[in-house]
Amino acid sequence: MTGGFSGRGIPCHLGIIMDGNGRWARQRGMVRTQGHLEGLKAAKRIVKAASDMGIKYLTLYAFSTENWKRAAAEVGFIMGLVKQYLRDEMDFYRENHIRIRHAGDTAGLPQDIALDIAKAVADTGEFDGMQVILAINYGGRDELVRALGRLAANRGGALKGVTERDIAACLDNPDVPDPDLIIRSAGEYRMSNFLLWEGAYAELYVSAKLWPDWTGADLTKAIAEYRNRERRFGGVVVNGEQQ
Repeated sequence: MTGGFSGRGIPCHLGIIMDGNGRWARQRGMVRTQGHLEGLKAAKRIVKAASDMGIKYLTLYAFSTENWKRAAAEVGFIMGLVKQYLRDEMDFYRENHIRIRHAGDTAGLPQDIALDIAKAVADTGEFDGMQVILAINYGGRDELVRALGRLAANRGGALKGVTERDIAACLDNPDVPDPDLIIRSAGEYRMSNFLLWEGAYAELYVSAKLWPDWTGADLTKAIAEYRNRERRFGGVVVNGEQQ
């Protein structure tokens, strides 16, 4: 699925690679964990701003399959922040009608974190506002491997004649439309294994600002640039129509 062809409206689905927490802390002579704490505050600001804008889906790249390579203390701190966010923000979800969802491999997470994710998903499942997809223990390649595993199981092991639609139906959240816009903070120009299948035709916006410094004004700026772009999805646009 894709967003509007002209790309001139508010994106239906926004993905964000929240980068720069460690650098933010280092620049201030702080430990990296303080940067992650401030990054969590920024995430809450952006969730509220995106909800107010009318964005329907927001995927936040919170912890990748590669992030396990970091120091054990840092990983433990991040997992603690995830737990805190999931448990402490229920009033925020309720007030803003935000539905929490998950992308990634829960089997690879600590059991308590997996249970907290499942509880947040269940407790907000009936909310009709913006859907926030938390990509935790997520990697685009890993998602594709798991999707093919599901597909093979559904087909008794036979993968002959597989179509794009077949694969898309086995992704972590097959009902969620592809992202229209992917934002990356901290000035890095790479996808870092984020939504590789779904983001094939997403518009990209890179900001030099480190993630903990992000505010609603930065999101407004990114959306404004997105609205001025012409989306072609591999085709040609003539007089506003695909040819």
